[in-house]
Amino acid sequence: MKRSLILPLLIGSLAMLSGCNDSDDKASAPEATPTGNDQSLVQLGPRPYFLVNDMDDGELKNTLQACESKPLARTDFSIAHRGAPLQFPEHTRESYVAAARMGAGIIECDVAFTKDRELVCRHAQNDLHTTTNIVAVPELNAKCTTPFEPASSDGATPAKAECRTSDITLAEFKSLRGKMDASNPDATTPEAYLGGTADWRTELYATEGTLLSHRESIELLKELGVKFTPELKTPVVDMPFEGDYTQQDYARQMISEYAEAGVNPENVWPQSFLLDDVIFWVNQMPEFGNQAVFLDEKANDPDNVSMAYMEGLAQQGVPILAPAIWKMLTLDGNQKIVPSEYAINAKAAGLDLIGWSLERSGPLNTGGGWYYQSINDVINNDGDMFTVIDVLAQEVGVIGIFSDWPATTTYYANCMGI
Repeated sequence: MKRSLILPLLIGSLAMLSGCNDSDDKASAPEATPTGNDQSLVQLGPRPYFLVNDMDDGELKNTLQACESKPLARTDFSIAHRGAPLQFPEHTRESYVAAARMGAGIIECDVAFTKDRELVCRHAQNDLHTTTNIVAVPELNAKCTTPFEPASSDGATPAKAECRTSDITLAEFKSLRGKMDASNPDATTPEAYLGGTADWRTELYATEGTLLSHRESIELLKELGVKFTPELKTPVVDMPFEGDYTQQDYARQMISEYAEAGVNPENVWPQSFLLDDVIFWVNQMPEFGNQAVFLDEKANDPDNVSMAYMEGLAQQGVPILAPAIWKMLTLDGNQKIVPSEYAINAKAAGLDLIGWSLERSGPLNTGGGWYYQSINDVINNDGDMFTVIDVLAQEVGVIGIFSDWPATTTYYANCMGI
């Protein structure tokens, strides 16, 4: 497969992730590019081993420690959430390349549309002010729904901005630079507003952040030899956009770009938080709808965990359900992490499950926060991440887990033979 000139350079810049041996040191950058089905170049860096060592003593820790020298392969169980945004600017070329290096078998492009109705990779239609440098580009900041406004001198009013992909054209979008998703509410200048990155993330790799159209992401991921999970982001603008671009136009356009690129539908898992999008793909574009993913963010009230709810989704043709990981977990009477009623009923109804998102909460020594809310009482160290993965994989039976640092899930899947 033909390689672009930029990818070898990017891969070379990620050598710090590799834990290279002597033979790696002698390899040229082009030879290190993870293209096609080459599994030999998956390299995880130190983090998975740090997490294993941080685990509570027990059988699972012993099992994972015994895998430290096991050969590594890319795995579809390891799904890259926005690339590798724990340390790289999300939905950028650099973030996707890092995720592929860490063995993610599937990489996500969240899909939004521009003013000229081109599709781009962004986590939300209205996050350009926190994920790019747009507020520091005067001519584009002026086009934002809410251009940058500084914090008041007395601190009573925080800085604010709202910049949407639909505010600018594709060409204007491509002129921006991706950054870590953050903002500084105390900022009095646009440049200061670009800060605010959480101290457990890093700016180290944020000096480059190449934004991508959806079509460009498809070509890049094809070259990297990985599979696709695009998420159709719920618009914040009224639909139909400008009166004639409907939600179904948008949903159809996303899938059509894979068909036009010659991508096998078996390698695509389209996602949406809107059930109507999923049902549209299932019924109108079934070759891709066979692996459509309904992202479920409903509260865990009785109606939304019941067998009737799960059977209703299955009867409408939903093949895969993807909730936040906490929704699939609970604690039993012995304070042991076990599958929740939600997970048990979903599996009984015949739904496949995917969880989101690991490595998004920062350090877990204070209970793990939102993503672990159903099991906070027993989460007290970073190594507990592997305990959570193990329950999701072995007891809940998820088919994959989204992660902001795919090396972690890749390590587990390789160790357990998933």
